[in-house]
Amino acid sequence: QVQLVESGGGSVQAGGSLRLSCAASRRTFMSNNMGWFRQAPGKEREFVAGISWSGGSPNYVDAVKGRFTISRDNAKNTVYLQMNNLKPEDTAVYYCAAGLVPGVVPGLYNYWGQGTQVTVSS
Repeated sequence: QVQLVESGGGSVQAGGSLRLSCAASRRTFMSNNMGWFRQAPGKEREFVAGISWSGGSPNYVDAVKGRFTISRDNAKNTVYLQMNNLKPEDTAVYYCAAGLVPGVVPGLYNYWGQGTQVTVSS
């Protein structure tokens, strides 16, 4: 069973930075494509960033381009989301996910973490 555990969330002021981490329980998990999603209260879960199993082809939702960076370290079984210049509209629960098929649709991902809260105040 693949398990994903997020960490690094918290509360920051607008313009601040946070780095989210997602650790996997099995090394074989790292053959999966990885994604970060977020869900704000009353809204649907949305794609934020994704990266292929090899670490290539990072892609982002337009709202975070130039501010967020996704990366992965397969030796550490960990994927990261560096978030800079945070805005109040980035406030949400952030989830990492793993799947064999890359994409922006949550249904493409087979495994999910429990989520970590990010709160950005103005």
